[in-house]
Amino acid sequence: MSTTAADAVTYEKATVMGEEKKIEDLSETKTSSQEEIEANHVAVSEADARKILSKVDYRLVPVLALLYLVAFIDRSNIGNAKIAGLTDELNMHGLQYNAAVTLFFVPYTLLEVPSNIVLKLMRPSRWIAILMFSWGLVMTLMCLISSYGGLLAARWFLGVTESGFFPAATFLLTLWYRRYEVQRRMAVFYVAASLSGAFSGLLAYAIQKLNGRGDLSGWQWIFLIEGLIPVAMALVIWKILPDSPETASFLTQEERDFLVNRLAEETGSGHGKVTNQDKIQTHHIKAGLSDWKVWAAVPIFWGNTVGVYGFTATVPTVIRGLGYSAANAQLLTIPIYVFASIVTIIFAWWSDHKRTRSPFIIAGYCIASCGFIAQLAIPHPRYPGLTYGFLFPVAAGLYCPFICLVSWIGNSLAPSSKRAVGMALLISVGNMGGIMGSNIYLEREAPKYKTGFGVSLAMCLVAIIMTFVLRAAYSRENAVREKVLSENTEEEIRGRYTEQQMLDLGDRSPFYRYTL
Repeated sequence: MSTTAADAVTYEKATVMGEEKKIEDLSETKTSSQEEIEANHVAVSEADARKILSKVDYRLVPVLALLYLVAFIDRSNIGNAKIAGLTDELNMHGLQYNAAVTLFFVPYTLLEVPSNIVLKLMRPSRWIAILMFSWGLVMTLMCLISSYGGLLAARWFLGVTESGFFPAATFLLTLWYRRYEVQRRMAVFYVAASLSGAFSGLLAYAIQKLNGRGDLSGWQWIFLIEGLIPVAMALVIWKILPDSPETASFLTQEERDFLVNRLAEETGSGHGKVTNQDKIQTHHIKAGLSDWKVWAAVPIFWGNTVGVYGFTATVPTVIRGLGYSAANAQLLTIPIYVFASIVTIIFAWWSDHKRTRSPFIIAGYCIASCGFIAQLAIPHPRYPGLTYGFLFPVAAGLYCPFICLVSWIGNSLAPSSKRAVGMALLISVGNMGGIMGSNIYLEREAPKYKTGFGVSLAMCLVAIIMTFVLRAAYSRENAVREKVLSENTEEEIRGRYTEQQMLDLGDRSPFYRYTL
């Protein structure tokens, strides 16, 4: 056996269990949880399996989609507040608006990993409810700010309170679905971010009509009403949102056992097992933080966040610069985000059907790149219709590859504790791209925004290159493990580990295969 192949099946038991004794009789080394899973194994027909998944779909996915819709509206409504008079009344000038948008991402990125660690230590439904109530309260109180300093403080605390929701929600979905089922569900959840742009514009258009009522300006009413919504939802969401298949009260015991069993067998090779029932420990945190796959995916993530956060905060202003009124500019954002939502859903279903991720990431960023090239080439402010038309591929191309990437990394991390940390790390460092994106659409460059469109284009091209690199690395690792399996019997490989050690190996197991 080659050195590389030998390394793939050699395990330092002290790393995970603090034991060096090799267990020869595998049947005597199963953990109680594994024995329980096998004892409760239930044969379920394909039709019954679809019914069980449908029950989960209706209970879990719409709830998370609604919560993310609310979350994304609250973090991005500063763009709507801007053209509703925020910057004028607070006497903001120069880069002050960009700084206010940027400040949100500092605590937002720093606290995502700690938040997911807390998520593994308590019930997800309760933690998400706490986060919702907190950010809703901050958003509601933003209607009281009267100075630029107050706006900065409010954006900081909004970043603190919203930081944990997206990594928590995406991780929660991976606890319920197999690797080629999760992306289409995650897309329905994530498409709420696309729709938030449309819904936020429509909602802001309606709320602006309250300008002057109760001695509050239109932008103050936007913050007040859009903040009270998550506060109210937090009071009931902890009772509605299910935590895991093991504890789902809306399922029968047989249905719960079926879900747990099928997820345990999801290694990608038809051999071995993984677990979602592990308790988070220090070595899981270290493994999640040091995994090269996560860090290699960060530049791909930046291709999305650099473009999306700058684009979302600026697109109403871009449209207004084409000669439309502030109110009509709000309304004209709606078709753009609806189109992006449709493309995102199509990509997600197609990716799950084809059982691959990287080609769809590359295709999405190619679409966005074409849109950015067009925006740079069009002589602004001439041809307003053409300028508006090419905002559609920009939005669609930026949104659709993002969920492919999150699913790809989620598919490639096990056990669940490592996945919780790794996915949070990806989203945390990836969202730092929002800091860049918030500062590249410069007011003095309106309506051309050459820096914004140019940097966004460059990041899309970097994302395409890194996707090829990551796919090649995954493919090479899969080939190494296939060679190990061809040179050793399954029993020989299993004999090197206890059952618990095999579960703790997770995605480092010789039986685990990465999605391409």
